[in-house]
Amino acid sequence: MISQLHPSDFAAWRDRVAADLAPTVLPVVLDVREPWEVQTATVREDGFSLMALPMREGPSRLAELKDMLGTGHPIACLCHHGMRSLQVANYLAQGGFAEVVNLQGGIDAWTQQVDPSVPRY
Repeated sequence: MISQLHPSDFAAWRDRVAADLAPTVLPVVLDVREPWEVQTATVREDGFSLMALPMREGPSRLAELKDMLGTGHPIACLCHHGMRSLQVANYLAQGGFAEVVNLQGGIDAWTQQVDPSVPRY
């Protein structure tokens, strides 16, 4: 079962998981939206690394993610409203990633709860 994380609780999660990482390593927010969506609205990196990986590319790039991050690396999945990211989070967990959460409500909720400067669409 994938943990659902409200964007308003993200900073606490980020800080908790970052404490387990090396000082130069940051948790990852994996944005699984389409490129046009990322261009329309995106979150600003703040104590995390942002990686864009459209949902459709996830299966073909799973091995690349494992090599790049390792299966223990904390990942928070993000999409527009939280449904695509939940599917990707489940896929990552089934692929062996241990610390995966879904940002419930997606970037739309992020705008409402964390950063109102992020455009809504």
